[in-house]
Amino acid sequence: MVMMGLLALGAAMMVFFLLLFVAVYVYMALALMTIAKRTKTENAWLAWIPIANFYLMTQIAGVSGLVTLVLLAGIIPFIGPLVIAGVVAWLWWKIAEERRRPGYWGILMLIPIVNFVLVGILAWGKK
Repeated sequence: MVMMGLLALGAAMMVFFLLLFVAVYVYMALALMTIAKRTKTENAWLAWIPIANFYLMTQIAGVSGLVTLVLLAGIIPFIGPLVIAGVVAWLWWKIAEERRRPGYWGILMLIPIVNFVLVGILAWGKK
């Protein structure tokens, strides 16, 4: 009986986290697509495709699309995720400047919850 309860709890948690993941993904894709449209970047629909959305970020930021290859650094233990986090912060810095916002917002994008607020402001803010 207890085992069935634990299985039900585990299944409920999995469904909750799956729905949370989908909600976050949809929000970020919509925001990135809106930012791309506001900066007149071609192929805004790339925001919906994993890895291609990173390429779209390079296009919005006005840097070479080859920066997308930095995602390969993820296979390097310990250092790879730090490199990716640094490049993502730098790309958001450039995107914030494209939207006429302070560049340091790119660093703030590394803070959970704050990044959702800032992405929303970048996408749907008045400036």
